[in-house]
Amino acid sequence: MPDARFFEHPGPVSLTDLLRASGLDAAVRDVEIDKAAPLVAADERSVSFFSDRRYLADLQATRAGAVFLHPAFADKAPAGAVAIVTREPQAAWSRAAERLHPPRLLGAQDGRVHPGARLEEGVTLAPGVVVGDGVQIGSGTTVGANTLIGPGVAVGRGCRIGANVSIGFALIGDRVKISSGVVIGEAGFGVAGSSVGAVDVPQLGRVIIQDGVTIGSNSCIDRGAWDDTVIGENAKLDNMVQIAHGVRIGRSCMIAAHVGISGSTTVGDGTMFGGQAGVADHLKIGSGARIAGRAGLMRDVPDGETWAGFPAKPIREWLRESAWLAKQAQSRTGTKTDD
Repeated sequence: MPDARFFEHPGPVSLTDLLRASGLDAAVRDVEIDKAAPLVAADERSVSFFSDRRYLADLQATRAGAVFLHPAFADKAPAGAVAIVTREPQAAWSRAAERLHPPRLLGAQDGRVHPGARLEEGVTLAPGVVVGDGVQIGSGTTVGANTLIGPGVAVGRGCRIGANVSIGFALIGDRVKISSGVVIGEAGFGVAGSSVGAVDVPQLGRVIIQDGVTIGSNSCIDRGAWDDTVIGENAKLDNMVQIAHGVRIGRSCMIAAHVGISGSTTVGDGTMFGGQAGVADHLKIGSGARIAGRAGLMRDVPDGETWAGFPAKPIREWLRESAWLAKQAQSRTGTKTDD
C-alpha cells in the first residue's frame, strides 16, 4: 500500500466503478478493490496489470483480485483473479491507480507552516518557506528561503536545506545537506502508450535519503514507481545529478556533476561516477566500481572494476581499442597521433 503520509486512500471502490475510471466498459464479476499494486505485491483486494511476457510467472503466481491484461494472455490469468481484457493494460491500470491513490497536495492553510506540522526546538525557517500538513522537522535543521516541504515529509536533525528547494514524498535522515534548487520526490518518468497518446503512470513510491548525504545544487531525485528510491548513508552528489525512480545508491558513493542514472538501477557501496556519465535502467553496479566521466553504461559492472567509453566496457579493453583505432588512423593518413 502506498504510504498514507503522501497518498490519499479514498477507500474501497467497486471494480465496475474502477473500470469506468479506466475508460473501459466491460461486464466483469464485481469485487471491491482498495489498492493498486504490481503483480508480486498484490493481494485479493488489489488491481494489477500484465503487459510483458517476461513476467508470466509473476502473473500466474499473483494473488491480485483483478488484473488488466492483453487479449493474447487472457487465458493466463490465475483462477482467483478477475481478468480485465484490454489492448492497453498498463494505461488502464494507470488510470485506476490514480483513482485509488491520489497524491496529497498542499491546500489552503493558516499561514506558511501548516498547523499539523511538527517542528522540534531549534528549527530555523528563512522567509518564504512553506511547510505542509504532517511534516516533521528535527532540531538544529535550517531551511532556506522559498523552500517547499510537502505534506507528510520527515526531515531529521542537523540538516541544512538551501533556498528554493522542493521536497515531497520523502523521508530524510540526520545531517543531510541539500543545496539550493534541488528537487526531491517528483514523479519519475513512467509512461504507457495508449490509443489516445502517452499516459503518465502514477508513481506511488517514496524517496529515502539516509544520514550524512550531500546533494548538490539543481539535482533531481525522483520518487519510486512502487519501490522506493534510496540514497545511501554518506553518499555525495555533485550539482545537476539526475537519479530516476527506483534507483538504489549505496553508502559513501561519489557522483560528479551531470551524471544521470536511469530507473531501477542498483549501485553498490563506495562506487564513483565521473562527470556526465550516463547509466541505463535496471543495471547492477558493484561495490567499489568506478565509472569514468562521459561513459555510457549499458551493462552490469562487477565489484571493483573501472569502466569507460561508449558503450562503456572495462577500462583496459577500452584503452586497447582506443590505441588500436589511433594506430589505424595514423597508418591511413600518414600523420602521427599524440601518445
